[in-house]
Amino acid sequence: MQLGMIGLGRMGANMVRRLMRGGHDCVVFDLNADNVKALASEGATGAESLDDFVTKLNAPRAVWIMVPAGNPTEQTVLNLAAKLSAGDIIIDGGNSFFKDDVRRSKMLAERGINYVDVGTSGGIWGLERGYCMMIGGPAEVAQHLDPLFQTLAPGVGTIEKTPGRENLNSTAEQGYLYCGPSGAGHFVKMVHNGIEYGLMQAYAEGLDIFRNANSESLPEDIRYDLNIADIAELWRRGSVVGSWLLDLTAMALAENPSLSNYSGFVQDSGEGRWTIQTAIEEAVPVDVLATSLFARFRSRQDQTFADKVLSAMRNKFGGHIERPTGG
Repeated sequence: MQLGMIGLGRMGANMVRRLMRGGHDCVVFDLNADNVKALASEGATGAESLDDFVTKLNAPRAVWIMVPAGNPTEQTVLNLAAKLSAGDIIIDGGNSFFKDDVRRSKMLAERGINYVDVGTSGGIWGLERGYCMMIGGPAEVAQHLDPLFQTLAPGVGTIEKTPGRENLNSTAEQGYLYCGPSGAGHFVKMVHNGIEYGLMQAYAEGLDIFRNANSESLPEDIRYDLNIADIAELWRRGSVVGSWLLDLTAMALAENPSLSNYSGFVQDSGEGRWTIQTAIEEAVPVDVLATSLFARFRSRQDQTFADKVLSAMRNKFGGHIERPTGG
């Protein structure tokens, strides 16, 4: 299947590579010409401009956008839509706000252009591990794109089937799922990232307790000089708190047990805020998720070891480099 990809950053470029490995034909464009040349040298069809990009796609065109959420995505959608035709498809795979998806889908529908929102998780590891995808938009359009989702998804792999799901027919165990109409994909991804904030905060706070277990303020007989890197590794082996986030934390601690190479200045990428805002609209209490967001705000004023753990996790799964304001 042919796909056009706009945005060849950490995730977009690797998604193209995974698709090409799966036998798909990819046309690529990025504002950075070097990124285009790199993918073209690996077998993709490079485009020099957005006009050139559109002409190299076969109708009905399918274009996947992987650019930063907010204005960059908005402008890309608008510029692209002006060059597409009825029946073409725009796929937003970034971290857009789900209400923006609903608005864009209505706007594009007036011109007969289909819009699909795909919450995509996988970070810089997706090329080998695959991408978990949460899909929203017209069901028939999502079905048309299914060959792309199959290739990008992790597949069943070595994960055992969940007891009780033996007779259920769902793509969920393949690592992708059609969630519902426009906005549903990014809605599920938004809450996914909100939960991610809470999980990361729990690990970070727990390891910070270990970090301070040898404090001189404690009675001498209950001071413990703990090997935090070993404990993280231990918990990867059979513990109920094992997870990929813990795997990445153990990796960072193995590289530098003090995490001195991380500032502890922790950014938030938007989804946490939107999750809290949505919870308020629904009158749903989200104590842990809200606290984890506020902890990130606090980290920009006074960093702790827990903040360095958070920063390390963000770097490991997404390649995020934390920088203080003005730094």
